[in-house]
Amino acid sequence: MAVRLDHGDDGLGEIHEINVTPFIDVILVLLIIFMIAAPLATVDVSVELPSAAAEKTPRPDKPIFLTLKSDLSLALNNDTVARASLAAALDTMTAGDKQQRVFLRADKTVPYGDLMNLMNELRSGGYLHVALVGLDADTAPPR
Repeated sequence: MAVRLDHGDDGLGEIHEINVTPFIDVILVLLIIFMIAAPLATVDVSVELPSAAAEKTPRPDKPIFLTLKSDLSLALNNDTVARASLAAALDTMTAGDKQQRVFLRADKTVPYGDLMNLMNELRSGGYLHVALVGLDADTAPPR
């Protein structure tokens, strides 16, 4: 809204004002779009991981099974092993060959963070070939 202070000239003069109404409309529409889209981008999704349906790979002659039990104790094949001596026990079992695959089994009640800590310990010990063992999709019990 413009107020004219000079009443002497009746000619059409230039008004040096910008019409900001369309600009405000666009800004408000963008604000509403972002207010709706932002919460959708940060939704937490609960996931139940399915059993594996991958092709079976041939089993080695002497596989190395590392088991993480529900009480977070470790077993190397059938022998219980302390977490502090895990790398030494693996070195003894593999005769120092760090290229051998370690088959990692974990109880389904083990927290994911504890499983990742064990995998980090294997990595720091030099064992990079780790296979996760799970149930086949055909033999998995129904939920």
